[in-house]
Amino acid sequence: MKRRKRIVIALGGNALGNTLPEQMAAVKTTARAIVDLIEEGCEVVVAHGNGPQVGMINNAMIALTHEDLAQPNTPLSVCVAMSQAYIGYDLQNALREELLNRNIPNIPVATMITQIRVDENDPAFSSPSKPIGKFMDAEEAKEVAHKYDYVMKEDAGRGYRRVVASPKPVEIIEIETIRTMVDAGDLVIACGGGGIPVVRKGNHLKGASAVIDKDFASCLLAKELNADSLIILTAVEKVAVNFGKPNEAWLDELSAAQAQQLISEGHFAPGSMLPKVEAALDFAVSGEGRTAIITQLEKSREAIQGKTGTVFHA
Repeated sequence: MKRRKRIVIALGGNALGNTLPEQMAAVKTTARAIVDLIEEGCEVVVAHGNGPQVGMINNAMIALTHEDLAQPNTPLSVCVAMSQAYIGYDLQNALREELLNRNIPNIPVATMITQIRVDENDPAFSSPSKPIGKFMDAEEAKEVAHKYDYVMKEDAGRGYRRVVASPKPVEIIEIETIRTMVDAGDLVIACGGGGIPVVRKGNHLKGASAVIDKDFASCLLAKELNADSLIILTAVEKVAVNFGKPNEAWLDELSAAQAQQLISEGHFAPGSMLPKVEAALDFAVSGEGRTAIITQLEKSREAIQGKTGTVFHA
């Protein structure tokens, strides 16, 4: 029997919405796009971001400490874990419903609460830069910085926000369980929000005050599962150079050498397209025959058919 093409999909924030009602609506559209790929004969594994959701959870936990002074502050790693279950709950139910609507009854769907080990000596911990949570005025920012030992930074005149480290993922703790489920034919949602960041202390895994970029986590997941393709879904159909300028150009494909040159020339914005391109490049050169695609959620079926998206290859 011919082996099905194994694909890891990295869902962007636009696939999940910003509020509970938005998320419940968004996951239905997302589920349709994912099941389209299953109907194309692909074996799919799903990873996703959690930007709005983890910020909302973090804000709610801070509000709880104000209402009940006996409540300790909730670590960011726990907020990430909460977001994985919260998003996974909606997403797996939407996927199960869409599969049944298309008379595909034999694919179990499950969310794996996933921890990802990071290096406690990663330089990102020395220069936190990833904003999370709400905007605050200077006085409130000073108060929470003192009370919770947060690093606060002013954000383009809009107020102050907490910033945390964004270290690179090193190891997926639950990878053997994920691999067993995927090999058994399950549709698995894993590495949500980039994974719960942990550092190893002997046999103990300690939560880290950080967020892991979901594109880098998805790349590691795709490598570990020996996937054929990594699809990174975002707000645009293709990657562009000179984005938003008169000489803007959309790219159909990039070799490793071409992608590296464009990165070095500074064509991609940090915190936006740059990590997606870096993750796509990393996966494409990680093994023979591997490709990565960056495209829109709505175009994922056409992308896997070779009709659109930006394809990265060695």
